[in-house]
Amino acid sequence: MKSKFLIKLLSWEYWPMFVVYFPITLYYLMLSLRAKSLLFFTGSNPGIENGGMFGESKFKILELIPEQFRPKMLFVDPKNGLPSQRDLEGIAFPFIAKPDVGERGRMVKIIRGPQDLIQYHHDSKFAYIIQEYLDMPFECGIFYYRLPGQNTGVVSSVVIKEFLSVTGNGKDNLKTLMSKSDRARLQIERLEKEGTDMALVLKKNERMQLVPIGNHCLGTKFKNGNEIINDQLVGVFDQLSLQVEGFYYGRYDLRSESIDALYQGDFQIMELNGAGAEPAHIYNPGFPIAEAYRSLFSHWKMMFTIAMVNKKNGYKFLSLKEGIGIYRTYKKVIQ
Repeated sequence: MKSKFLIKLLSWEYWPMFVVYFPITLYYLMLSLRAKSLLFFTGSNPGIENGGMFGESKFKILELIPEQFRPKMLFVDPKNGLPSQRDLEGIAFPFIAKPDVGERGRMVKIIRGPQDLIQYHHDSKFAYIIQEYLDMPFECGIFYYRLPGQNTGVVSSVVIKEFLSVTGNGKDNLKTLMSKSDRARLQIERLEKEGTDMALVLKKNERMQLVPIGNHCLGTKFKNGNEIINDQLVGVFDQLSLQVEGFYYGRYDLRSESIDALYQGDFQIMELNGAGAEPAHIYNPGFPIAEAYRSLFSHWKMMFTIAMVNKKNGYKFLSLKEGIGIYRTYKKVIQ
């Protein structure tokens, strides 16, 4: 049985971000020289704070999206007290709570009842979003970009998310079942702290979903779904994105009933990530790191191109002084 260290060492999808992104950082500095701005990325999405690289309000971004494509949601400032039943009108338990400004699944939780909400609110030193839980089986991330002034863009990446699950054999308990899977083993300690019953014995062929939230850091498997990209899918996201003012580059994270429903434009968007988004299909287990870098470099080049077109059209990149101030505030919020 491989140790946790060996599991992470042998699969680059688990490597620290500063290691994976070192070559990208060098490329970013080269692009910055060409743009004559370290913050050129802020021009990739003029309608989103800082282009969506850091410090942006998830709630404000969701408000840009047509209402038919987004779940019911509520912005909560903990200074204003616990949300009342009236505030939660139309949002039933269970629902999702997550920081308004956050990253990589930090503090994203399912709130199953009033006590969970009280605890989450108590623990929150930050503004957060309450969002209707979307009980749909198909979750994916659609990376889309479009040059300013054009009506047709590109769907460059689709990541399909497979939630962390185990299947029972009628004799082994949950902890034993999880220990047999490299991906699940990394989540045992966290789930134990959250109160998961590790002594539970599942029936033979009984399947149990351990984490209902599609974050990589919570054990979700990211699968390369680029084979579902076609003209129909591009058309759906062209039509949607043209309605999102000031958006040209990023990833829609959404849920739908099926791939066919996705093609029909029948889905709900949980988040829209801007310049800081990744073409997450690259985290498919076993995906060649050289091919991952080709995709990352290609996307950064496109981000740069879009930003420069917006600059030519009159957009002013955020100044370094402004950016440092915003980033310091952002780091305080997420700590």
